Amino acid sequence: MPIARGEGTWLYDVDGKRYLDAVSSWWVNLFGHNNPKIKDAIKQQLDTLEHVILAGFTHEPVVELSERLSKLTGLGHCFYASDGASATEIALKMSFHYWRNVGKAGKTKFISLQNSYHGETLGALSVTDVAIFKDTYAPLLIQSTQMPSPDWRLSEAGESAEAYALRCAAELEVYISEHHAELAALIVEPLIQCAAGMGMYHAIYLQRAREICTKYEVHLIADEIAVGFGRTGTMFAMEQAEVLPDFMCLSKGITGGYLPLSVTLTTDLIYQAFYDDSIARGFLHSHSYTGNPLACSAALATLDIFEQEQVLQSNRLKAQYLNTQLGKFVDLPIKHMRHRGMVWAFDTDYAPEKQVLFRQHFYTQALQSGLLLRPIGNTVYWMPPYTISEEEIDYMLTHTQAALQNFV
Repeated sequence: MPIARGEGTWLYDVDGKRYLDAVSSWWVNLFGHNNPKIKDAIKQQLDTLEHVILAGFTHEPVVELSERLSKLTGLGHCFYASDGASATEIALKMSFHYWRNVGKAGKTKFISLQNSYHGETLGALSVTDVAIFKDTYAPLLIQSTQMPSPDWRLSEAGESAEAYALRCAAELEVYISEHHAELAALIVEPLIQCAAGMGMYHAIYLQRAREICTKYEVHLIADEIAVGFGRTGTMFAMEQAEVLPDFMCLSKGITGGYLPLSVTLTTDLIYQAFYDDSIARGFLHSHSYTGNPLACSAALATLDIFEQEQVLQSNRLKAQYLNTQLGKFVDLPIKHMRHRGMVWAFDTDYAPEKQVLFRQHFYTQALQSGLLLRPIGNTVYWMPPYTISEEEIDYMLTHTQAALQNFV
């Protein structure tokens, strides 16, 4: 489908038909298409410096962005790249290299959660657990181990989300206690496993994971690529667990969806292990467009919008409104309606043979009514731009419901 332009929450095709972007163009567009503040920041930067090598050189936008991200996250050092998978690669390599530099070269393995997704480059894919992405490339991948997912949809009947998360954490500790000598890091998507069909879980799991990783000297990597920058209701999902990871990976919404950028943040302790006269102990990883000034200017404008427009508070009001409207979703073949921050999801309840037909029908039906939605398996989700209005929320819900009813 050829898209000609965007405006706010809407995309317009070459024939002028518009589509409400209910998935934020793959979860990146936070403040609407054609946002004047982000555009102006990029234009101003274009008049001064478009790019410079970030090896032995630096520039004002990347310094300011690093300082602001450090203040927001509590992590003192930033390593930049261009996409989320690269941020994951950097965290994995840096974790391994840290342990080698401090004399624990045997810590070479990684663990992640079942149904996890961390990117599709080879290192990131090695800790991903989504078969459709991973199986073809299995012979090329580093072997990793997956821990039980705390996604509350997997709990036993009558078991609370918190109780199930604690049960999963107990299994995590058993494994780490037996294998910590060879484990470099645990990587998790905090609070929401997005590619698993928006699998949501209790923050107690992150608290216990932090305690376990600290106890057994295993790094905790928080992959906030999809859930960072307000998507879960707080600026970063880890805030809801009130713990600090050893690494945090950020991308997607960092520039409001305008330019490619990612960053891996880490602690002073880890940074110091690389600070040495020996080049071999340094972190020799690079990207041509690392810390690009245009992308950094877009990221700074995005942070300005958060600060100046009280976005998190506004999002809470929008979430309350949307939740009140969900009472209309009755007598439909759906289950597991769930919500956190600015993410909503439910699972359709069809027989497997009918489910395949549903996905294509639903996607097409929604497009025909001017709504961009992309089901994940049997999961339908909304992850709209934060600029969505109440009128647009009504439009999104009305046409989602109609697409479901037309299939039934």
